[in-house]
Amino acid sequence: MTRTRKIAIGIVGGIALLVAVLVVVVATFDWNRAKPMINERASAALGRPFAINGDLSVRWERETGEGGWRSWVPWPRVVAHDITIANAPWAKAPHFATLKRGEFSLAPLPLLAQRVVIRRIQLTEPAADLERLEDGRANWVFTLPESGEPSPWVLDINEIGFDKGRVGFVDQMLKADLTVLVDPLGKPVPFADVAGKSFVPQDGSAPAPRDYVFGWKVDGKYKGLPTKGEGKVGGMLAMQDPRQPFPLQADVAIGGTRASVAGTLTDPVNLGALDLHLKLSGASMAQLYPLTGVTLPDTPPYSTDGHLVAKLQNPGGAVFEYRDFNGKVGDSDLRGDITFALGAPRPKLTGKLSSKLLRMADLGPLIGVPSGGGAAAASDKSADAPAKPKGGKVLPTQAFRTDRWRDMDADVSLDAARIVHASKLPLSDLSAHVVLQDGKLTLDPLRFGMAGGTMSATARLDGSGTPLTGRVDMRARRLQLKQLFPSAESMQKTLGELNGDLAISGAGNSVAALLGTATGDVKMLVNDGVISRSLMELAGLNVANYVVSKLFGDDEVQINCGAADLELKRGVMTPRVFVFDTENALISISGTANFKDETVDLDISPDSKGFRIFSLRSPLYVRGSFGSPDVGVHVAPLAARGAGMVALGVLLTPAAGLLALIAPSTTDENACGPLLEQMRKPPKAPAPAKGK
Repeated sequence: MTRTRKIAIGIVGGIALLVAVLVVVVATFDWNRAKPMINERASAALGRPFAINGDLSVRWERETGEGGWRSWVPWPRVVAHDITIANAPWAKAPHFATLKRGEFSLAPLPLLAQRVVIRRIQLTEPAADLERLEDGRANWVFTLPESGEPSPWVLDINEIGFDKGRVGFVDQMLKADLTVLVDPLGKPVPFADVAGKSFVPQDGSAPAPRDYVFGWKVDGKYKGLPTKGEGKVGGMLAMQDPRQPFPLQADVAIGGTRASVAGTLTDPVNLGALDLHLKLSGASMAQLYPLTGVTLPDTPPYSTDGHLVAKLQNPGGAVFEYRDFNGKVGDSDLRGDITFALGAPRPKLTGKLSSKLLRMADLGPLIGVPSGGGAAAASDKSADAPAKPKGGKVLPTQAFRTDRWRDMDADVSLDAARIVHASKLPLSDLSAHVVLQDGKLTLDPLRFGMAGGTMSATARLDGSGTPLTGRVDMRARRLQLKQLFPSAESMQKTLGELNGDLAISGAGNSVAALLGTATGDVKMLVNDGVISRSLMELAGLNVANYVVSKLFGDDEVQINCGAADLELKRGVMTPRVFVFDTENALISISGTANFKDETVDLDISPDSKGFRIFSLRSPLYVRGSFGSPDVGVHVAPLAARGAGMVALGVLLTPAAGLLALIAPSTTDENACGPLLEQMRKPPKAPAPAKGK
C-alpha cells in the first residue's frame, strides 16, 4: 500500500469517525441544556418572555416523503412540551399563548441556502388569550427589536395541524368577551356538501375550494349582546395560496340577530374577498346598527336569504354587495340588490328593492308607530322597538335616531305592486325613493295608488342639527269615495271624489314633536257624498259616529260639498273654513286642535236650510284629549230651547210647542263656491324654525 493511499484512507476514516462521533453526540445530547439559550434568543426576538418549561428532545429520522439519495439524509424531529409566551404587563391573563406540546421536522439540506423548511407542525392543545383595552392597546401587538437589514433567512411552513385549541378574546372597544374552541372534524367534509354546488367553479377557471377540516364553537358576548355560534373552516394549508378560496361556514346568534353563512374567503391572510351564501334574520333591522354600522329603520321581525359578495381590498374602501336576496319584513315580502361601500367621507348604502305584497302595518315603525305584528312584535323588548306614547297620548313619540343618520349616506328605491292595510284602506301600489346625505333625509317621491286616485308626497327631514327640522308636502287627487268606503252600500251609488293638499313644516325629534311645532296649511274638498251613523261605525270613528247620530239620527244624508281650509300655526290648527253642505243643513266647524298638548276644542254648528223642523239639532262640542275626547250638546242653547218649549207647551197646543226647536233659515245655503276659489290658492309653509 502506497503512502498516498494510506494518507487518503486515514483522512476518510478520520472524517467518518468524526461524523460518527458527531452523530453519537447529537443523538445522545440532552437538549434540555440548550433551553436557556433558546428561551433567551426567542424572548429577545419576540420582545416578550418565551419559555420551554417541559422536556425538549430531538430525534433524527429519515423522511419518508423524500426520494433518491435525499431519502437517506436524516431529518431532526424536534419535540417540546409546555411552551408559554408571556402576556403584556397590563393584560389580565398570565400568558398570551400556551402550548401543551409542539412537534416538527426540519429539512437539513435547505439550511445551506438559508431556507428553513418545515414540512408539518403538529400542535397539541394550543391556547391564546387576546385582549384590547379602551385606549386601543392590544396584547397581540409585539414590540420587536429593530434590525438594520431584513433577514436573509426564509421560513417555509407547509402545514400546521392541531388536535384542539382555544382562543379567548376580550375587547373593550367592541364590548366583546368571547371564547372560541376549535377541533378537527376527524374526516374532511366536502365543500359542496355544505355550501352547495353553485359556489364550486364548473369550468375550471378558478381553483375549487378545499374541504372543511376544522369545526369551531363560540360563546360569550359581542357588543354587549349574548353571542353563540358554531361552524367549519378549512385547513391551514388552504390559507397559504392567495388564489385558493378558503372555505367558511358559520351559524351565529348575536342578541336577537341570527346569521348563517357558507362560502369562501379569498386570500385569507390579507382578507381579499368574500363569496358567501348569507341568511340573516332578527327582531328588527335597526338592531344591525351596533353590529355592522349600517343605519337601518326599525322594522318588525325580518328574514333574508341572498348572495353576499365583498371586495375587502377595494382601493376606495371595502364594498359589500347583497345580490338577488329574498326576504320578509313582518308579513311583507322584499327582494332586490343592496350595496354597502366603505368610502370617504362616510359609508354609503345603495339599492333597488321591490315587493309583491307590502303590509302597511310593517311600515309603521319607520315613523315610530309599533307594528302590532303578532307575538314576535309583542315580545320584542329591545331598545330599538318603537315606544308607545305615554300619558294617554296618541301621536308617535319614538325619537328619530338622527345621530345614526350622520354615520352614513343612502340612496334606496322601493316599488311595491300591492299594498294591504289592516283597516281595508284601498291602497294599490307604492313607489318611494329615499336619499340620506350628510344627515339629511329626503323622500322624493313617495307615491301611493289610493281609492282609484293618487296620493303623492315629498318629505325633507334635516337631522344634521338638533332638533331635527322637517317639511312635508302632500297631494291627494281624485280619490273615489265609493272606494274609500267599499263596505258602505250607500257609497257605491255616488260618483264623489276627495281632493286635498297639505304643506307643513316643523322642528322636533319625533312625529309628535314635529306636529307640536308645525306651521302650514291643510286644504280638502269632498263632493257628492253620503254620510250616516252606520258609515262612521264602519270607519271606526267613534266621535264622528256620535256627532252624526246627534245631527241626523240614523238616516243617510246626502253631502253636496264638504270643504276645509285649515291653518296650522306652531302646532295649533284653526279652521279658516270647515263646512259640510248637506241636503238638510249647512254644518260648520270652528275651534282649535292643539297638536302640542294633543287637545281638541271644537264646536259643530248645524244651520237648517229653509223653514224645516230640526229636532234636537243643537250645536255640539268636542273637547278634551285626542286619545279620549268628550263629546256632547251645548248646555246653554239646549236649556233655553227646552225652557221655551215648556212655556209654549203650557199655553199652546203640543204642535205649537215644536216652534222652539225650529232653527232659523240661513241665507247662504252652499259654501262650496267661495271655498273653491280659496282652494285654488296653493298651500304655503314657511321655512322650518328650530327650537320652536
